[in-house]
Amino acid sequence: MPDPSYRPGSAADFDRLYRDSYPRVLRTLIGVLGDRGAAEDCTQEAFVKAYRAWGAWRGDGPAEAWLHRIAIRLAISHLRHAKLGTVTELLRRIGRPDHQRQLADVVAESDSLLSALRSLPPAQAAAIVLRHHHGYSSREIATALGIPESTVASRLAMARQRLTALLSDAGSPAVLREQARNR
Repeated sequence: MPDPSYRPGSAADFDRLYRDSYPRVLRTLIGVLGDRGAAEDCTQEAFVKAYRAWGAWRGDGPAEAWLHRIAIRLAISHLRHAKLGTVTELLRRIGRPDHQRQLADVVAESDSLLSALRSLPPAQAAAIVLRHHHGYSSREIATALGIPESTVASRLAMARQRLTALLSDAGSPAVLREQARNR
C-alpha cells in the first residue's frame, strides 16, 4: 500500500520528510553506531542518497521506513570500516545520572549495554533499536531492514537472547539483564 502522505519526486514532500524524520533517523543510527559524530555523517549521507533516489521511490511502504533502510545500510557499511564510539557518547545520549546513583555505576552499566549491543550483528542491533527505541512495528522494521516481516520476530528474539547472555556473562547489574529480557 503506497504511503499517501508523500509523492515520489515531489521536492516539497522530500523537504517535509527530511524535517519530520531527521531526528528519528539520527537516533536510530546513534543506537546502531554508538557514536554521535558517525551517526550524523551517516544520516546526512542517507538523506543525500534518498534525495537522489526520491524520484524512483515507488511509495510502496512508509517513506520513513524506506529512509531508515538506506540509513541502516550505510551504518552497517560504516561499521565495517570504523570503530564504535565511547562511553562518553552513550552517557550524553542517555542523560545525566540521578542523584542516588554514582557516576561509576552508570558508566559501568552503559559500557556493558553498549558493549553487548556492539557485539550483536548490525542487523540485529538495528532491529532492537528500531523496536525498543522508536517503537516500530514488525512491518516497519521489515521495510527498514529490507527483510521479510516473518524474519523480524526471529531476529529480535535472537538479539534479545544474545543480549541477555552477554549481560549475564559480563556480570552486569540485574536491572540491565531484566531490561534486555523484557524488550
